[in-house]
This record gives sequence, structure tokens and C-alpha cells, in this order.
Amino acid sequence: MSDIILARVSQTLATEQSLESLVRQLLEMLEIVTQMESTYLTRVDDESRLQHVMYARNSSNLQIPEGHSLPWNDSLCKRAVDDDCYFSNDVPQRWGDCEAAKALGIKTFFTTPIHLADGSFYGTLCASSRDTHNFSLNSEHVLTLFASLIARYIEKESLVAQLQEANAALVAYSYTDALTGLANRRAVYEQLPTLFAQARKHDARVLVAFIDLDDFKEINDVHGHQVGDEFLIQVGQRLSSVMSHEDIVGRLGGDEFLVACEMSAGSKASAFVEQLRRQIQGHYLLGNHHLHYPGASIGFIEASPEDIDAESAIQAADTAMYLDKKKRQRISVAS
Repeated sequence: MSDIILARVSQTLATEQSLESLVRQLLEMLEIVTQMESTYLTRVDDESRLQHVMYARNSSNLQIPEGHSLPWNDSLCKRAVDDDCYFSNDVPQRWGDCEAAKALGIKTFFTTPIHLADGSFYGTLCASSRDTHNFSLNSEHVLTLFASLIARYIEKESLVAQLQEANAALVAYSYTDALTGLANRRAVYEQLPTLFAQARKHDARVLVAFIDLDDFKEINDVHGHQVGDEFLIQVGQRLSSVMSHEDIVGRLGGDEFLVACEMSAGSKASAFVEQLRRQIQGHYLLGNHHLHYPGASIGFIEASPEDIDAESAIQAADTAMYLDKKKRQRISVAS
């Protein structure tokens, strides 16, 4: 029997799988070894002091339901840990005060704690029965082995999750302007073709607006870079407030921003751009400094995805912005 179990364990570990898949196979093997009706993995939450049944394998004679939770202090596992006694075939006599065991009619109980590499207590691996079973050294060895395998797999999944989280954060960072939190140049150039593709499916046009904050250098020179940075942040917030989550709002660098959105039927690009102008204009409270900002130069193109690609649309909007800037007189920034 031991050789068969070890062969199955080796085969199980040789395949890449989830923690759940691994545990379910180990619980099946544990049932074969212990000959008990229920085998299950629990997790103990130290903060809530609850024990949760994560995965269980049950026969019709004994049901330990998955997802069930009970206070840790009321559990059979807690009594076994406290007493340093991990096997009993006379549960009613040894732990007669355990109402959970009494309700299920458990007579034989085998458990082992699961500790992670850092020494933290994760939970328990258990086998229970309504019948009386004698202690088996083989069962104890298998239980301990399986608990160790599960602990290692939990750590592996945790490490993978941490790496995935770190990678997601790194990707998000590489696509985000560190100052404003908006999409950066790289993100804008990658997101815009997707917006064009969606507009093509909807037979819609796309507005691309290139924004240059006139006299931004003067704000930095007069009030300092900290005030200048706060101004850029607030401009980004104002632009975001008039765009939907499906639209693109990005900072290309310095004092240049870009917004792009799919235009609905009957809407006018020029009217929307004027809304952007009004949104940027006005009073700013930048720390202890009050600033009235007259406005920015904005160039735009209302493009058909069938006629122009995303990068060419940005270039056209950029060219239009310089034409708009020439029409505007130099703005004197008042503090």
C-alpha cells in the first residue's frame, strides 16, 4: 500500500496544478490510508479566531462540509493541539466538551498541524470517523508527509501570487505617469490603436486632442517646481473629470497632455474641445498659492479609423495644437 501511495504522490507532484487540485488528490489518498470516512484541510484565521474547512472528502456516513467555519476554541483540532495529542479513537471520552464532534458523532480523530516555513500556523490536516480505528504509524507518517507537501505548495502559490502582484504593479508603473497618475506616453501610444479598433467596429469617429499648457515654464519660474507639479496634477484631475473610464487621458511628458474618445453620433468635436478649454481655465489653489490660469493651446482631429491610424492622428492633433498656439496671444500668468 505504501508503495502505491508514494507512486501516486510522485505522479501528482510531477504535474503542475493548483493547491485545490493537489489537496483533493491528497485527501483521496489519505482516505485510503486511514480508512476514515472524512478527510479535510482546515485553515485557522488568527485574527477572527475561526477555523475554516477549505477542502473535504466525505463518505455518506460523515459529512464535514466545505466552507464551514466554527470558532477555533470550539474545535476538535484546538483541543488536539493544546493537549499535544493528535490521535484519539475515543473522542467522546477524551474531548467530551467538544459540541462539534458530538454533533457529528466522531469517535476517531487523526490530525496534524500545518506550519509554513516562517513558522506561522496555517491550519490542520485531519481524518475523522464515526467508527473506532486503531492507531496506525503508517497513517501518521502519511498525514505528516501530506501536511508538509501542502505547506510547501501553499508557500509556492503565495510566492507566485506575490510575483504576479509585483509584476502587475511593475506593468502598471511602466504605463503610468508617476506625477499625475494618468496614462504615460507609452500607454497612450498603446491604448489609442485599441480605441480606434473599437470605433471602427461601432462605425464611429475618434476625437484626439493634443493639449499644451501655455506658459507653464513661467509658473515654475515664479512659484517653484513644487507648485508647478501640483498644477500639472490638478490639470490631470480636471481633464479626467470630464472623460469616461473608456476614454484616454494621458500626460505625454512635460506640459503636454492628450485626450481621446469615441464620438457619439450627432456630437460635435469642436464643442467638446471648448469644454476642455473651460475645464482647464480658471482658479487653482496650489498649496498656499492662488493662480488664475487663462487656458491652454489645444489642437484636435476628429478622425475616421478607416482613413487614418492612431499615430498619424496624434501627429495631426499636435500640428493643429501649434496652429492654435499661434492664434493665441502669450498669456501672462497672474498669482
